[in-house]
Amino acid sequence: MERVEAKILGREYSLACPPEGKQTLESAVAHVTQLTDRVQASGKVVGNERIAIMVAIQVAAELLDMKVPSGDLADLSVGEFKRRIDSINAVLDTMQS
Repeated sequence: MERVEAKILGREYSLACPPEGKQTLESAVAHVTQLTDRVQASGKVVGNERIAIMVAIQVAAELLDMKVPSGDLADLSVGEFKRRIDSINAVLDTMQS
């Protein structure tokens, strides 16, 4: 296992990951650090817990807005894909009742 050291909101973290995931984890740490620094510097959000929640929401929104680059699902965001799957599951649930 590889280790990635991170300092976010004044606290130090040591994260373990497989060697092939180290670069991705380092990028994730850099992204979260950048977002937390930006939220903290805005002065609009006070408290580490609130800043962490705001960053988590931003990262989740980025993920849900991410689109598949090519193929049958091209231009479909992850969030839209999830909504469609949820809708299909709801229809199937009503059919089973």
